Amino acid sequence: MQEQQARRDIDALLKTYFDGLYHGDAARLREVFHPQAQLFGEVRGAPYQNTVDGWLNAVASRPSPQAKGESFQMETLEVQLHNQIAYVRARCPMLGFNYFDYLALMHNGERWLITNKLFTHVDA
Repeated sequence: MQEQQARRDIDALLKTYFDGLYHGDAARLREVFHPQAQLFGEVRGAPYQNTVDGWLNAVASRPSPQAKGESFQMETLEVQLHNQIAYVRARCPMLGFNYFDYLALMHNGERWLITNKLFTHVDA
């Protein structure tokens, strides 16, 4: 896989991820996650752990940032690419939180998928 194509594919995945978060679209988010992905985090001192299915159910049942009238501020801070794996650091301010996401990605032979999401909230 050429690095330039991999970067374009990862950028497209991140656009889908950010759009899915912003619009609260669980179906779009499901497209970019491995079915067995795990989510771990820490929010205001409280640990968080969930499966991708559990997390997507939560996303679908809460008001989206768009529905609450929030501006879109999500951004990619860093992408590290090594062969068929990648690491992404992103900032996702939404719903009163200032999230920093650390996403592990892997190319499965057909496309890139998020295999793990690690996140925290940082007071602004």
